[in-house]
Amino acid sequence: MEILSVFHAFLIIEIMFISVLVVSCNHISMKGNSRSNFLFGTASSSYQFEGAFLNDGKGLSNWDVFTHEPGRILDGSTGDVAVDQYHLYQEDFDIMNYTGVNSYRFSISWARILPKGRFGKVNRAGIDHYMKFIDALLLRGIQPFVTLTHFDIPQELEERYGSWLSPHLQEDFSYYANICFKFFGDKVKYWSTFNEPNVMVLRGYMYGTNPPSRCSPPYGNCSSGDSEREPFIAAHNIILSHAAAVNIYRTKYQKKQGGSTGIVMNSIWFEPISSSLEDKLAAERAQSFFFNWFLDPILHGRYPAEMHELLGDDLPVFSKFDREILKTGLDFIGINHYTSFYAKDCMFSPCEPGKGASRIEGYALRTALKDGVYIGEPTSIEGLYVYPEGMQKAVTYIKERYNNTPMFITENGYGVEEMPNSTDDELLHDVKRVEYLRSYFEALADTMRSDGADVRGYFVWSLLDNFEWTYGYTIRFGLYRVDYGTLKRTPRLSAAWYRQFIADNPLQILSAHE
Repeated sequence: MEILSVFHAFLIIEIMFISVLVVSCNHISMKGNSRSNFLFGTASSSYQFEGAFLNDGKGLSNWDVFTHEPGRILDGSTGDVAVDQYHLYQEDFDIMNYTGVNSYRFSISWARILPKGRFGKVNRAGIDHYMKFIDALLLRGIQPFVTLTHFDIPQELEERYGSWLSPHLQEDFSYYANICFKFFGDKVKYWSTFNEPNVMVLRGYMYGTNPPSRCSPPYGNCSSGDSEREPFIAAHNIILSHAAAVNIYRTKYQKKQGGSTGIVMNSIWFEPISSSLEDKLAAERAQSFFFNWFLDPILHGRYPAEMHELLGDDLPVFSKFDREILKTGLDFIGINHYTSFYAKDCMFSPCEPGKGASRIEGYALRTALKDGVYIGEPTSIEGLYVYPEGMQKAVTYIKERYNNTPMFITENGYGVEEMPNSTDDELLHDVKRVEYLRSYFEALADTMRSDGADVRGYFVWSLLDNFEWTYGYTIRFGLYRVDYGTLKRTPRLSAAWYRQFIADNPLQILSAHE
């Protein structure tokens, strides 16, 4: 395959540079960690990667509709083609195999399996595609790590009853999950129910920037919605949908199939902006209104105390039946971590308007600046700053709050905006991405060694440049650069680094247990 020979030449050219740039992989290794079979992989999602817009019986998803509405996406693009992994997956899996990953995190397109939700037939062509897709991974020794829904749902369910605002979605999601477990569960050992439901709910129902674009002032300017109430209704239905799907897997499939189930959350580390008690409490509220909001009910059976205190009757109530279903919990927590912020108290002190400053956001202003200095180096993406200490602190926090439930770092990566007229060297020589990945993984390894955090895998976002939601194709996260005109994949320096890093590390991780 031509791309492998290109990559080999690229690797030879860059390897001496990498050895100087990156601290020794022996230094970053997790030798002494008590877990074997550590997963190294890359992550993706169906809408961002697959393309094949309405191929082979796929129905419309909410993101299909949303991206075709003018003004929704920064560059006016859609995911109709994306990077066409639907057709090019064999090539992509060869790239993964050469890079040395032993797992691939991807999502299944709900609308490809059930074009009309539970109100239509199962699309056999969609089932057959994912069967071949999974088999191709396993043939290369790459474990599938499957997310049931990564933001996209059948548009039918939005139009029929307002998607996550309706408890009917619990029945729909259970029906869909059961089909996936039934057809793919003998080959899939890692299932996550949702990707970043905290982000999906906030952007979809509080700020209105993502589908279904519901919000109210001052949080956003939408044609309909109620930012004070709807995010909490949607979250409640998602939490119960997760619990129902896990219960199905536990009772019908887990004993035979031997897999595990979890949920993937976006994690931001919130650093108190000062040593005052008020700001420390604000940082804790920020965590509760962003992260603990979902995991506390799933693992503790109730919403965080801070949310009860501030939201009162606006917070939905779990029935006795709900609490029984919630006892199914989960087997692992997926953590998507990219950045950190300072948290400033707005409950006891006057606070300028901004994200986090309101009652429904926890009265904890989110800011990247302290005394005019950023918490970390800014990136091309607004709101993403390089602060590797946040990785260690976030993982330690989650470990302590949730009794060291097994964790996977399901996303971590560095995005850049590609400048016009950049040279080939500038397009491929992504030194900052290498430095970012190295520093974040080093912080992760530190908390595994020193704090005993039960982390079982690490996935880079992402193997390829792709459709980055409302940014369209303007931001690139790939270890491989994609030419969107030809869809050619070309390795960057970070691809060579990750290959070398994986080659040097897993044997040391495993050697501690064998």
